[in-house]
Amino acid sequence: MTETTLQLGQASTLPDSPEAAQLDRVPNPHPDTDYLARFTVPEFTSLCPVTGQPDFAILVIDYVPGPWLVESKSLKLYMHSFRNHGAFHEDCTVAIGKRLADLLEPRYLRIGGYWYPRGGIPIDVFWQTGELPKNLWLPDQGVAPYRAR
Repeated sequence: MTETTLQLGQASTLPDSPEAAQLDRVPNPHPDTDYLARFTVPEFTSLCPVTGQPDFAILVIDYVPGPWLVESKSLKLYMHSFRNHGAFHEDCTVAIGKRLADLLEPRYLRIGGYWYPRGGIPIDVFWQTGELPKNLWLPDQGVAPYRAR
């Protein structure tokens, strides 16, 4: 990724896989200020790696930017790249968190994966890195415990 190769403002196609997806970053215009940015992906889909059946989740990503911000169009394309990707819930959630953390170098990042039931059991997966700045308010992710979400 370089700032001159952003997907923003260009025609884009859906990546074939998360590994092939290009995630773009842009400079944080307020690198000296602690603030929280949130992305919610209410219709995330992937495939069960065993059965090939679709899995559905609500993903909530909260991060306190360091030097970089994730560019939202590239994030959207990256999330869509999981549509035909076979991986367990835990793998999808943690892999997304780690890839964003590696790209952005945030002060703090957490991801909540709220997965709809498979076999009658919902699976919620949480991962975080860094320390939340003490002066920052971190709201609840807003996804209720499973009751027919």
